[in-house]
Amino acid sequence: MSDKHLTDTLFSSMDLPAELLQGLEEAGFSRCTPIQEQTLPLALNGQDVAGQAQTGTGKTAAFLLAAMTRLMRNPASPSRKQNQPRALMLAPTRELAIQIHKDAVQFGKHTGLKLALAYGGTGYDTQRKAIEDGCDILIGTPGRIIDYFKQHVFNLKEAEVIVLDEADRMFDLGFIKDIRYLLRRMPEPSKRLGLLFSATLSHRVMELAYEHMNMPESVVIEAETMTADKVTQVVYHTANDEKIPFLIGLMKHMDPSRSIVFANTKRAGEKIWGYLESNGIRAGILSGDVPQNKRQRLLEEFKKGELPVLVATDVAARGLHIDGVSHVFNYDLPDNSEDYVHRIGRTARAGESGDAISFACETYAFNLMDIEEYIGSRLPVGQVDTSLFLDELQAPVRIQRKPRPDHKGNRGGSRGRGKPQQGQRHRR
Repeated sequence: MSDKHLTDTLFSSMDLPAELLQGLEEAGFSRCTPIQEQTLPLALNGQDVAGQAQTGTGKTAAFLLAAMTRLMRNPASPSRKQNQPRALMLAPTRELAIQIHKDAVQFGKHTGLKLALAYGGTGYDTQRKAIEDGCDILIGTPGRIIDYFKQHVFNLKEAEVIVLDEADRMFDLGFIKDIRYLLRRMPEPSKRLGLLFSATLSHRVMELAYEHMNMPESVVIEAETMTADKVTQVVYHTANDEKIPFLIGLMKHMDPSRSIVFANTKRAGEKIWGYLESNGIRAGILSGDVPQNKRQRLLEEFKKGELPVLVATDVAARGLHIDGVSHVFNYDLPDNSEDYVHRIGRTARAGESGDAISFACETYAFNLMDIEEYIGSRLPVGQVDTSLFLDELQAPVRIQRKPRPDHKGNRGGSRGRGKPQQGQRHRR
């Protein structure tokens, strides 16, 4: 983490329990970021907070430290049951929920607080049992959390803290009805601590905050620019059929150590992945329908540097805390201008530097004007160097998909093959 990204305020000067300070020290944290410096004193004093700061500036640590301090200094009610968590933390994506849990384990290892994690795609019975066995802090995505809640796996009658992370994204993904449902089944706002953090605080987010929080204090950490200061941005105007050879040529020329390539659709992502793999650039692909265990394995390989390139849809645009991402490539310009900011925020995290390279092609060039208006500046235009194009691209490899099991668990089934069963006819 760059020192320029930090303030002079020490965590040791905050009113934090010794156990949390020990966890912070072991994790290598000593000084606060601006969002931590301004929100922690308020939250530690019992004030609800709605905080806004750029991605990668320490929002997760801010709400974890505040929530854990609250639980440690206020003993649980004697009437509290085992299936009643004391804090609920909601995140819009699986990856972000997993990252919050990982940070909570790191910071809270000496606190004795029990954690549980719930997210879709895997581990249904395991996650359910962990909640039934009892936890102080429940972290998860709205879909899986509300599933367990409606099955009475847990209830929120003893909840003392509610955290909403990336609340604007909750709206985008259609989770707000579920979140309101959960909030209405918690103790009233005056009896709990409410913390809401996001990279952007829109009017609809603040309406949610004022409706379900106790007079929240708004804390906005303004940056000089909408995007991270140390991201070097450039846009290339390319034809659709130039994007693949130019991307591969740039990568071979730059030899980026750790890169994320964003595409707008799963189909485009698979095409990019196939060409990269067949032309000597090892890559993984991350999209919404990739099984959760495979997603986690790919992310671990990427974090460790074993996988140099990750091709992703906007499932990876938020919540991934990966150090050392050198380049972000917008193979497709996003339709949502905010997504551009979040995508390029995967690099230049915590005060480091990085490069963001975008292609304005025939299909998505119309998004460029809205992006430039949103970030408040024009993107520098680069010259497409055709000398970087490979003389001959290898045909892309294709993703091998396993046939889906039928209702009996057999792979492949008998659709369109073999003899029809009695009472059935072949389809032509």
